[in-house]
Amino acid sequence: MYPNEWDCIIIGGGIAGLQAAIQMGRSQHKCLVIDSKEDGRSTLCKDYRNILGWPDGISGEDIRALGREHAEQTGIHFLKDHVTKLKKVGSRLHVHTAEHEFTTHTLLLATGITDRIPPIPNLKDCLGMTVYICTDCDGYEVIDKPTLVLGSGEAGANFALSLLYWTSQVTYINHEKQDIEDDLRIKLEENGIRYIEETIQSVEKAGESEMKGVFLADGRFIEGERAFIAFGGNDVHTGLAKQLGIDVLNNRHIHVDPRTKETNIENVWAAGDIVSHSEQATIAMGEATQAAIWIHKRLMKLLKE
Repeated sequence: MYPNEWDCIIIGGGIAGLQAAIQMGRSQHKCLVIDSKEDGRSTLCKDYRNILGWPDGISGEDIRALGREHAEQTGIHFLKDHVTKLKKVGSRLHVHTAEHEFTTHTLLLATGITDRIPPIPNLKDCLGMTVYICTDCDGYEVIDKPTLVLGSGEAGANFALSLLYWTSQVTYINHEKQDIEDDLRIKLEENGIRYIEETIQSVEKAGESEMKGVFLADGRFIEGERAFIAFGGNDVHTGLAKQLGIDVLNNRHIHVDPRTKETNIENVWAAGDIVSHSEQATIAMGEATQAAIWIHKRLMKLLKE
């Protein structure tokens, strides 16, 4: 059985949610983490290589397991459930799930995003190992290597151009054959980026996760040692935020106070990939800690009233 009232509820048990939970537990607050997703970025990524302390990498699965164990040691509670409704009544926040209704003084949204990844065989097996999402995280991994961009339309074309900082051996495969403006096509050609407009049939891999290239629907095999995906249209999970009237920007991410990470709705914070310009694990950790510190400061006032 779970208590009905909490000092803080964290919605989302990915890297941001777990980091915030650790901070809340160390601050000795009664805190519940509610998480239902099992397909977020940190569950799919097989190897984070830019996190302090793991120069040889750590999988998303492992870092989440370690994070949960760490949080539980500080007294944090976890519930696997799906939050369906949020509302604010007076100074209290009401959190409805499929089976429960809770109230809380403070709330942290850490619901993340889901990348749009077409169901291409073997693609997800290689994520984080030889297929990547973000150049800021993993551009280093493709330095001077033959690299494919598996994408769609202009999102993929622009991504391919951004890769030139890391490697000159870039092939862009427009999987969905979406239109590209002529000037963008010319830029690809001028920069030596090979352009292919064809559906990807499957990713060829060696072992569990070493990409070797892709097979196209027309029978061709395109070699590549590494790849990035750039299909566009990622799902930013701000549906619950909108229920509370939280400001969501044109890029579909949440706007927060840069110092405290509090949203425009009092006593509601946000951290991680749902926050604008924050789609990186290390940034999620920092933002989540920052948010939790300010949640603690607020609770010190609220719990005295």
